[in-house]
Amino acid sequence: MSVREVAAVRLDEKKSKFYAHLYEIDSPDDIAEIREIHDKTYKKAAHHCYAAVCGNFSDSRADGEVGSPGRALQEVMDHHNLGSHVLMVSRIFGGIKLGPAGVARAFREAGNGAVLEYEKTRKKVI
Repeated sequence: MSVREVAAVRLDEKKSKFYAHLYEIDSPDDIAEIREIHDKTYKKAAHHCYAAVCGNFSDSRADGEVGSPGRALQEVMDHHNLGSHVLMVSRIFGGIKLGPAGVARAFREAGNGAVLEYEKTRKKVI
């Protein structure tokens, strides 16, 4: 397995913290390794939502979170034409409920921030 983190950002929304990481992967099997990384790094996070694309494989998971954040992250990846990547966002609840629409919006913003950071650093390299 080969997992390479290429971008990471943090979004604060009504006391909740959203940690978004974009990874390059070689295989869908790498998702489990990324999940383990997030479980260890963000022990207080109740949800680790993701979207993944690798070759013909595509998947997204909401991890029990309301508002379909996995689908929101998949839309971010589709919009930026990302392949062989996993976009994972871990949320640490801050005590204020955001509602389904607010949760989806926050995950989308955090995920988009990580992708934009990746694109910005890629442009510097090229």
